[in-house]
Amino acid sequence: MAQEAMDVDLQPGPAQEAAAAATAEASRSPSAPRLPWHAYFGEREPRRPPLPSQPQSQPLPRTRTRQPTARGTQRASRVRAMAVLDAYFLTRRIEAAAARSNLSAGHGGHTTDEIVTLSDSDSDSSSLTEVEEEEEGEEPAGSLEEAPGPSNVGASDATQMDPPADSSNEPVHPGPREASTQQKKKSPLKEAEPAAASTASLEEESGDTCAICFEEWTNAGGHRLSALRCGHLFGYSCIERWLKGQAGKCPQCNKKAKRTDIVVLYARTLKALDTSEQEQMKSSLEKEQMLRRKAELESAQSRLQLQVLTEECSKLRQQVQELKTLMAQHNTSSSQQPTNSRLSGRPSSSQGQHKYHFERSFVVSQTGSCRVMAYCDLLSCLVMSQPSPQSTLIPGYGIKMMSAVNLNSSQYVPIHSKQIRGLAFNNRADGLLLSAAVDQTLKLTSLTTNTVVQTYNAGRPVWSCCWSLDNANYIYAGLVNGSVLVYDLRDTTCHVQELTTEKSRCPVVSLSYLPRMASAALPHGGLVSGTLEGACFWEQKASDSYRPHHLPLESGGCTDLQTEASTRHCLATFRPNKSRNCLQCVVMELTCTQLTEGADEVVCSCRPVQTLTAGPTCKLLTKNAIFQSPEDNGSILVCAGDEASNSAMLWDAGTGSLLQKLTDDSPVLDVCPYTVNHSSFLATLTERVVKIYRWQ
Repeated sequence: MAQEAMDVDLQPGPAQEAAAAATAEASRSPSAPRLPWHAYFGEREPRRPPLPSQPQSQPLPRTRTRQPTARGTQRASRVRAMAVLDAYFLTRRIEAAAARSNLSAGHGGHTTDEIVTLSDSDSDSSSLTEVEEEEEGEEPAGSLEEAPGPSNVGASDATQMDPPADSSNEPVHPGPREASTQQKKKSPLKEAEPAAASTASLEEESGDTCAICFEEWTNAGGHRLSALRCGHLFGYSCIERWLKGQAGKCPQCNKKAKRTDIVVLYARTLKALDTSEQEQMKSSLEKEQMLRRKAELESAQSRLQLQVLTEECSKLRQQVQELKTLMAQHNTSSSQQPTNSRLSGRPSSSQGQHKYHFERSFVVSQTGSCRVMAYCDLLSCLVMSQPSPQSTLIPGYGIKMMSAVNLNSSQYVPIHSKQIRGLAFNNRADGLLLSAAVDQTLKLTSLTTNTVVQTYNAGRPVWSCCWSLDNANYIYAGLVNGSVLVYDLRDTTCHVQELTTEKSRCPVVSLSYLPRMASAALPHGGLVSGTLEGACFWEQKASDSYRPHHLPLESGGCTDLQTEASTRHCLATFRPNKSRNCLQCVVMELTCTQLTEGADEVVCSCRPVQTLTAGPTCKLLTKNAIFQSPEDNGSILVCAGDEASNSAMLWDAGTGSLLQKLTDDSPVLDVCPYTVNHSSFLATLTERVVKIYRWQ
């Protein structure tokens, strides 16, 4: 009987066709209210969040469409009861969904589409319910359209509270289904925070995915990391397919590309460091270093200017002090005798207590032939001329240096091929040594490198030499014929001027330069040359103009002429002759006399102020010294070698008294006073040995 009823129901009758037509008309009517199926059956459960390497996509909700078919009227009452019950639970679900959306907006701002979805269990239960309903029968289309809404819930409370009698085959159970629905609504809230974390990680690792398929590239296989010439990265299989199907352009920058431009990159991961701040810091560092170098350069230039100005100030102060001294001497000259008008008449008490004490001596040359010596204040060294110690290997003559600080001698420096007759240092900072020899050359030697840096060929034997104290670029050479050659260091070819006199053709045995200064006795500067017959003062009018002034000395027998620049005194040494039976050292004062008032023409001369005598023998051309006393009291000291006693005689030029006699084993050929570390020394040279004395 049931089988027949089922067969009858399967056959569409007139009532069923009318119900279907009414259902279709209701669906086309715009005024008929329709509820969405996902609101009726509840939201689906959120799917498991994708892996961080895959882009997250929005899940598409699955909807099930039921085609209601008209069944018999024998089950209409039961279907109406089920419709009223479903409407009641639908209202409950809508209210719960609204509450859950408000809760999720408060916690993380997630939408209901992300957290309210259907689970697989709901799909299975829905399919099971449909199968059971199809087995039992379906409600006519008209009954579905008349499903009660929220307004019908209160009118049919009794009907809703009466469940069907056959509950074993009923697909809807109000108690358990409501509990499961609440559990489904709570589960997506627990997974909201992991989903947000995965989204952030995806945004951070978006550079690890292919721009074509949005999948992670690999370091091997078909989807391994590859790049085009433009620099964009893709999976190898994706970019290969892209270039096959497209017009040969990069998917990102649209530049032309082809399959041969694909380059496989062998790297596990790629990370581009943000170096913009580092580059900015490098640029700032380079700018700061440039400014620092500029500041250091300016500081060095300022220090150099300060040093130059300090030296000039020291010179000016020294000149002012000398001028004051000369003015004081000039004011007191009328009350003093003319023989010692410019010199101290009495030795100080301290000078009588101090004298030179022997410090050290060392052998310069075993074979002898040492001649002259000179002191370099810049390098604090004393140089002596000597023949080559290895004459067979290195013939000629040179110098040996001795440190004035620790009194230790150093190596031999070869310079000339024949005997050296003159040595001189200047006040320059380069430490150049000027040497003159009878091999007809004048040479400049650098003591910092121990090499000859410049050679001038004079054409005749050179007996003496000196530097200009007003212009360090000029040097002078005294020749054997009595003339003086002027050289400019900026011209390395030959001399620039020759100074000659008609009165003397004898060798120039000594040369010394007096700088310009505000002196009442001799304000002009120039060159003092001494020959065997006399002396001459070459007044320097300009850089290339010299005017000779012959000094009134005794004719003949002059072996040496030395000057003291600050007091304008000179020392002339005369050997014994028929009119003199002993060696004489005459201290003279250089003076100048103006011919007419207001004219620039002056006559330079000298007058003796003190005569000092020594032994009766003088066969060698020795060099003596006139210098200020180490006591710094304004007195002048004279030191000269005495061949008769093989000693060096020390006098006070003001009183003419013999202060000290420094004995030696052989005649003293040269005397050189110098100062090191505020201590005064005196060096005496013989043919083989040099001796050092300290003032104490």
